[in-house]
Amino acid sequence: MEKTYIQITSGRGPEECCRVVVLVMQKLTQQAAEQNILCRLIDYEPGLSDGCMFSATLSAEGDETALSALASAWEGSVLWVAQKNPFRPWHRRKNWFVGVHFFAPLQAQQVDERQIVYETHRASGPGGQNVNKVETAVRATYLPTGLSVTASDERSQLRNKQLAKERLLMRLAADHEAARAQRERDVWMNHNTLERGNPVQKFKGDL
Repeated sequence: MEKTYIQITSGRGPEECCRVVVLVMQKLTQQAAEQNILCRLIDYEPGLSDGCMFSATLSAEGDETALSALASAWEGSVLWVAQKNPFRPWHRRKNWFVGVHFFAPLQAQQVDERQIVYETHRASGPGGQNVNKVETAVRATYLPTGLSVTASDERSQLRNKQLAKERLLMRLAADHEAARAQRERDVWMNHNTLERGNPVQKFKGDL
């Protein structure tokens, strides 16, 4: 079994794009299941309305060939042509785009685990009440960057610690991927804004 991460992002777009993030996630996970790929939502940034997300990150586990085929089918921009728009019914725009990016999990040996600090605390339920009296929730913090994640999904403190570690490594990998993508965009923008007719060097010769 191989594992990869999938990030679906609205690109900080309007609420329509945030809704499409959720719709695309549903379509993608449905296709993944048909290919015996197990997808789990492990991190997300909620949108401003119910059923909307600015971004969602999934873990995907399955056969290497199937994962590769899934990436080939989904990597890049995804268009959703809206038939109805409950957010702005009067809006004439129908085409909404989100980005889908696949990236490899960050291996534990790629970070200094001595720089990860774990703290336990009681899991909280609705209204802030404690779910139980045992400190089963775990917060993992990566000291060099200050990045912190919490896991309280399981009743077991050990399982929550493992889940917190996985989420932390995933977030570090996602941040690394975002920085790489930004560098590529910067290179493209530099190319796109090239000042033609004002060269700092001029050459003549055969190619």
